[in-house]
Amino acid sequence: MATSIHDTEFVLILLLAFVIGFGLLAHRLKMPYPILMVIGGLAASLVPGIPRISLQPDFIFLGVLPPLIFAAAFATSWRDFRYNLVSISLLAFGLVAFTVIGVAFLSNWLFPGLDWRLGLVLGAVVSTTDAIAATSIARKVGLPRRIVDILEGESLLNDASGLLALEFTVALVVSGSTPTWTEGAARLIYLVAAGIATGLLLGKLIDLVEHKIDNAPIEITLSLVTPFAAYLAAERIHASGVMAAVACGLFAGRRSATFFSSVVRIEAQAFWNTLIFILNGVVFILIGLQLPYIRSQIQSQGTWDLLMRGGLFSIGLVLLRLIWTFPGAYVSFFIRRNLLHHTEEYPRPSAVLIVGWAGMRGVVALAAAFSLPETFPQRDLILFLTFCVIFVTLVLQGLTLPALIRWLKVTEGPLERCEELEARRILIDAALQRLRERTDCRDPKSTSVCDDVAHHYQTRLTALAAGLNEDQEAAREGALYETLTIELRKAEREAAVRLRDQDRINDEVLRKLLRELDLLDARLLTGGDSPG
Repeated sequence: MATSIHDTEFVLILLLAFVIGFGLLAHRLKMPYPILMVIGGLAASLVPGIPRISLQPDFIFLGVLPPLIFAAAFATSWRDFRYNLVSISLLAFGLVAFTVIGVAFLSNWLFPGLDWRLGLVLGAVVSTTDAIAATSIARKVGLPRRIVDILEGESLLNDASGLLALEFTVALVVSGSTPTWTEGAARLIYLVAAGIATGLLLGKLIDLVEHKIDNAPIEITLSLVTPFAAYLAAERIHASGVMAAVACGLFAGRRSATFFSSVVRIEAQAFWNTLIFILNGVVFILIGLQLPYIRSQIQSQGTWDLLMRGGLFSIGLVLLRLIWTFPGAYVSFFIRRNLLHHTEEYPRPSAVLIVGWAGMRGVVALAAAFSLPETFPQRDLILFLTFCVIFVTLVLQGLTLPALIRWLKVTEGPLERCEELEARRILIDAALQRLRERTDCRDPKSTSVCDDVAHHYQTRLTALAAGLNEDQEAAREGALYETLTIELRKAEREAAVRLRDQDRINDEVLRKLLRELDLLDARLLTGGDSPG
């Protein structure tokens, strides 16, 4: 642990240097950065002289988890989350309970020193999934959006259910008390309901405040404070801080289109993308750095024996998820078709297998293990097994997931793309209709300007028609328009820089000109939203 401000600065700079270096390597190797950073952290931990950096549960639960959950919820579509809620709930609650019970039997078989109560604690610790690696892979290989939504939704909710299960199972070991089903259900309902109410209340307050300001630095700062405020407020009333952050993020994400200006939205998205990358990078590297510390705590068994048993335990956990996923998918299908009256297609086994294989564990599981009291029975073994599960599921499953997706040919269908194309067409039609309604466009002096704007929109409409109707000539025209636009703006930037270098304009004017060009370029960029 760091003992002075200089040690703290050195550790922070070291972690950020790892994030930058391994991030660049992941980009070059076209590998999801969470996987490479875990491997990199593990390799770095074996280098002599590297300071021992222990993972503190409070740092994860209070410093990292709120913004990560809030950002994920902010970027989640409420429509799709609501539509997939049955599937998400069966994974986030049903699978968590199944995992806790299954691990209790599995661990008792592999490790006779772990009785069924300690097995329940271990099951609660490893029950939470981390969808960051899975979804980053899914987007690269074109996995259907619905599968991505289910994985992200599961990860948002099972943090709350897993931590609740940990609370109950630890109490069972420490105090010997066994909560009744009624007590457990009442506690779960309160945690979820009070957490959601807290998050929605704060989200509504933020909505009111945001409509009264239009200042990017202030709004970005407010968005940064929001997840911590929601999390801590819920924890203060002994509700679920995770559910509060999720509810607040979903609400704010849905309302942000009305209270953020375009400039604030661009700046805030850049800020949050950077923040989330840094936080994720630091925690995944910290995971890798923990192995020497965890191994040093276990002296009762040989290294190879522990590794073998840890590997078997991890494989058993993967099988438990697959065992649940297939019947769970068909139960979800039955509920949707017969109770909710959705026009649901029969689940494809290949898609269900992908959902089952993408159950990777991450930093929340390791932080849960570290949060166990120092005197907790078999704490060191639980820590070791949790690390094994994270490493096996994140690295093994993460590296094989792209190949499995390609082999099963589970890719995004054309209908998912059509929804976006149709929306873009409607937006352009609305803009052209507004242009036709303007009286100043009937003035001969303004005709050339209006015709130029109309031609721009017509070109975009032609390009979209190419995407819908596979008109190759129109597609070529649309692609040429975008290429020329980007090339011409590049020429404008080069001219602006030359003017600054010739001292004909100052740097302030240069930044203003470049920002205008950057905002125009931003129209061509696609990708998910983040807070802002």
